[in-house]
Amino acid sequence: MRFLALLAGLPIALASSPAHVDAQQAPKPSAAQATKPPAQQATKPVLRVYLLAGQSNMEGHGVVDLDDERDYNGGRGTLARFVDDPANTAAWGDLRAAEGAPSTNGWAIRDDVFVSYLTQRGTQKAGALTVGYSCYEGAHHIGPELGIGRQLGRRFDEPVLLVKTAWGGKSLMKDFRPPSAEGDTGPYYTKMLEEYRAAIAAIPTRFPQLAGHAPHLDGFIWMQGWNDACDKAATAEYAANLAHLIRDLRAEFGNPTLPFASGESGNWDGEEFRTAQRKGCEDPSVAAHTRFVPTRGFLRKPEDSPNKGHGHHWFGNGESYLRIGDALGAAMIVLVDEREQQGTSGREAGGDAVAPAAPASK
Repeated sequence: MRFLALLAGLPIALASSPAHVDAQQAPKPSAAQATKPPAQQATKPVLRVYLLAGQSNMEGHGVVDLDDERDYNGGRGTLARFVDDPANTAAWGDLRAAEGAPSTNGWAIRDDVFVSYLTQRGTQKAGALTVGYSCYEGAHHIGPELGIGRQLGRRFDEPVLLVKTAWGGKSLMKDFRPPSAEGDTGPYYTKMLEEYRAAIAAIPTRFPQLAGHAPHLDGFIWMQGWNDACDKAATAEYAANLAHLIRDLRAEFGNPTLPFASGESGNWDGEEFRTAQRKGCEDPSVAAHTRFVPTRGFLRKPEDSPNKGHGHHWFGNGESYLRIGDALGAAMIVLVDEREQQGTSGREAGGDAVAPAAPASK
């Protein structure tokens, strides 16, 4: 990890904890801006962009360091307890800041991975990757983005931008319903694309150090399922709806090989639903460039976790959220590497469409 090269000269908000500013709607880019010809982009360095989407477990409820006995089980299962355990230092110790390096309450800040996330409450978070890019204020929670960004930052030389779009309590059957599925397009499918477009348009102002880069959408990472798992009809539709989602997003961005990594709802006990998640990824129409990412093995006991009554949020276990992100990031690296080795990354024809010209709707 490189700490000082990109951070020099940045506002304090970007060089410490995630920036919290008033929510704002960035201007919508034109279709021409979204699809510049190769000659205009050839001289610019690449910015690898990944769109993250889902419901509350993408928002992030992993506890970093809160240790009140009543509300957080005395700190059992926090990220701090896991990382600071001597048995885990060799593998995960880089998440702690080196002495004298920029930090967020002692946690490392990457200089090569950035995050843009508009929370459900309307807080715009934007800055270098560290702890705190969750749905809560402050820097005491994480979502999968920490593990995802760590994997991607370690693998690629180019800077990485994670655009996170997530809202709690949303289903694929209704809220994220893809355009090609029967019925009305879900409002959060449309909102996801709108927020992605706004984040890309805002790069020059939110991330001035990246303004000279050409953004390329490298992949889509999906972490969603609990609300559908609670509904029999939604469970029965899930595999088909997930395949619709993958096809529609690839069509939306004009890239049939766009990598798609989908995380298992491993905290859900029913195998029927988790099987449906896997089958959606294995649908022959989308299986190429798609990975189902098992997560059941990352579930920890409630008594060993901060939030003993919150099974729908992995009991708030920091290790669980870190490992989920790590696995999703590793899967995405495999997909991106395969695509680039095959020469189908989209850059050969001038780059992926960074933002669709208009949200799909029915």
